[in-house]
Amino acid sequence: QVQLVESGGGVVQAGGSLRLSCAGSRIIFSSDVMGWYRQVPGKQRELVATITSGGSTNYADSVKGRFTISRDNVKNTVDLQMNSLRPEDTAVYFCNLQRMVLVRKDYWGQGTQVTVSS
Repeated sequence: QVQLVESGGGVVQAGGSLRLSCAGSRIIFSSDVMGWYRQVPGKQRELVATITSGGSTNYADSVKGRFTISRDNVKNTVDLQMNSLRPEDTAVYFCNLQRMVLVRKDYWGQGTQVTVSS
């Protein structure tokens, strides 16, 4: 069972920056895709960014050019550098690991709150 622990959330003014970190316990396979999702009350959880072990990335259009995802395959960590934050980035951010073994299985962290004040 993979466990993911996030850190780095908080309150920041619009235009500011935050860095989220996620550490994975147990073995992370090279085929696992890691990433970040976010959710606001009353809405579905949405993709923010994902990254493969080879460094291929995918970003939501709303964060392209502002957020950068990175991964350390030795330390089993994935980080999200968030710059030029906007009030609409306010959400609970969840670390995610996608594993494909016949079927897709998702593992989630407990979530960390990011609040951007205007």
